Amino acid sequence: MPSARTDLDIFAAGLADRLPGAWTSEYHRHLTYPDQFPVAEQIWDAGHVSYVATEFVLGHDAVLHGPDQQHLYLADRPRYPHQFVVAPLEPDDAAIKPHHFDGVDEPNGIVVPNDPARAAALIARRVLPRYEQARQAVRRNAAEQPEPPHRQAPPQVAQVVTLTWYDDGALGTPYARVPEEARMTLYAHGFQYHPHQAAFLLPAAYGEDGRARRIQAVALRLAEKGIGVNLRHAAPTTTTVPPAAPPTAARGAVR
Repeated sequence: MPSARTDLDIFAAGLADRLPGAWTSEYHRHLTYPDQFPVAEQIWDAGHVSYVATEFVLGHDAVLHGPDQQHLYLADRPRYPHQFVVAPLEPDDAAIKPHHFDGVDEPNGIVVPNDPARAAALIARRVLPRYEQARQAVRRNAAEQPEPPHRQAPPQVAQVVTLTWYDDGALGTPYARVPEEARMTLYAHGFQYHPHQAAFLLPAAYGEDGRARRIQAVALRLAEKGIGVNLRHAAPTTTTVPPAAPPTAARGAVR
């Protein structure tokens, strides 16, 4: 593990004193690489800072706690001994759920010099405004849609057309299984009735893409009529193995 810079805790305290509002710093030393993940996974960044926090063994980091539940992550910038990285943390609120972040741009972090005064000025100008804007957007989403927008189950239908891919490549359905209200829809989208097979079949001449488009169109039209559509493969056929012939007497057997 690379040696951690001993000035991170001092820098974090100096930075907290210079940020606008009341801020405090919380320093963490990590004995193992996985120890840094719990905080790193909360980083609200889609770029450099998130990469640093997850791909490098840092040894330590700090979290700055500010007004109105603002939290900033602070760590060394690997290979740059005179710089640090800082980024917002996601809101720590039980009412905030993953779907509330949909459509909200990450506020992202920045690189700052090891001068607390200059770093505080950069954070106040470039990080905190984006952070506040993103937090307000997430809170607005939480207020407007507290629960995830789960899709509703499809309605139950009384009639269903089951289209079957047969082993010989044919696609169709037995005529007797097609509701009368669905027959003209199948005709209109290219299905042909084959009396000797007692089935509606979609010609292979349409090609794979052509048949896919027709199946989709049939499903849409029948859905408008309250008729469901299933697509299945034919059940595999079982081959009967004839019983083995009884053994015959070897030539020259003693009688």
